[in-house]
Amino acid sequence: MSYKLSPSRINLFFECKRCFWLRVNEKVKRPSGPFPSLPSGMDREIKEHFDRFRSNGGTPPELEEADIDAEPLEDKEFLEKARSWRSEPKWKDPETGAVLRGGVDDLLRSESGDIIVMDYKTRGYPPKQDNGAPDYYRRQVNLYNLILRENGYGTEDFGLILYYYPDRVLENGDFVFHRELRRVEVDIERSKGLVRNAVGVLDGDIPPHSGDCDFCGWNAAGR
Repeated sequence: MSYKLSPSRINLFFECKRCFWLRVNEKVKRPSGPFPSLPSGMDREIKEHFDRFRSNGGTPPELEEADIDAEPLEDKEFLEKARSWRSEPKWKDPETGAVLRGGVDDLLRSESGDIIVMDYKTRGYPPKQDNGAPDYYRRQVNLYNLILRENGYGTEDFGLILYYYPDRVLENGDFVFHRELRRVEVDIERSKGLVRNAVGVLDGDIPPHSGDCDFCGWNAAGR
């Protein structure tokens, strides 16, 4: 069976294997509440911000402040395809037949000519200092790199997470967000292993309820 996977579904695999199995094999979604509109609004505005530099030239201040030798990828047509999870590029694993797809936030071009995957994250507080990013953010960036490399695009051995979080409110009422750029290491072989481990679970029997998953507890109580 050819499974359709994405970075978000791979993260679900790590959260709860039973919920993952049900989502992919039985199309059973976790119950969801109202989705906050602020992150999606921020995402839209940040994309437009970088797209202006892409069109007009120059280096976005986020990259200058972090001393990143890169510019927004100039190929707008390719970027729009990469931003849409429904379009190419995708990767079909020759070992399992699973198809991995997903939409990036942004792509940069390094001085060497390789692509750097950059993901935006809006948070309510500063990121922790002990590592570049949480594991689920790292997995997203790594899986996007896997898709690009397996389609013949050279990518750097690191990706970027661009954090925005509240800083202060000025006297005139303007809200200021702090920004912080973090590097994450890219490991393509590990990413392939994540996909194949996930497929191994999907090919097996439904996993047991997880005591660490609130949705499993809700499901078990309801049935």
